[in-house]
Amino acid sequence: MKIFDYETRVRYAETDRMGISYYANYFVWFEAARTEYFRTLGFVYSEFEKEGIFLPVAEAHCRYMEPSSYDDLITVRTVVSQIRQSSIRFDYQVLKNHGTKPIAVGYTVHVFSGQNLKPTRIPEILKSKVELASLDPNLSNPVDTKPR
Repeated sequence: MKIFDYETRVRYAETDRMGISYYANYFVWFEAARTEYFRTLGFVYSEFEKEGIFLPVAEAHCRYMEPSSYDDLITVRTVVSQIRQSSIRFDYQVLKNHGTKPIAVGYTVHVFSGQNLKPTRIPEILKSKVELASLDPNLSNPVDTKPR
């Protein structure tokens, strides 16, 4: 699988009283990375919703190994590790200040659904672009993002 890197800086408001990134912000960074991943493929999430396609989170996990703090440069390395008829799984590695050792790893599973929140098939155009991106050497480099 190929990866997509999303970079952001830890803002002061994203830290807690101890001066480290608040744990829930990792899920916000995961969401931003997913959104930009789709945008890179030519899909804008708000356009999905206008067409009646929603991607609710069915499962989310994050394992924290080291902290990040104010002004650290965060890279969320994102890969689609599984795509099924109506669901998609994203795996993430969070890197700090261009390091190579993850400070956190996680994943989210999303179920494609209509407005009634009943599962529906992934649109074929999206599925084929995600599968093609997984083979695109210009998108990124291979990496193991499985949480341990």
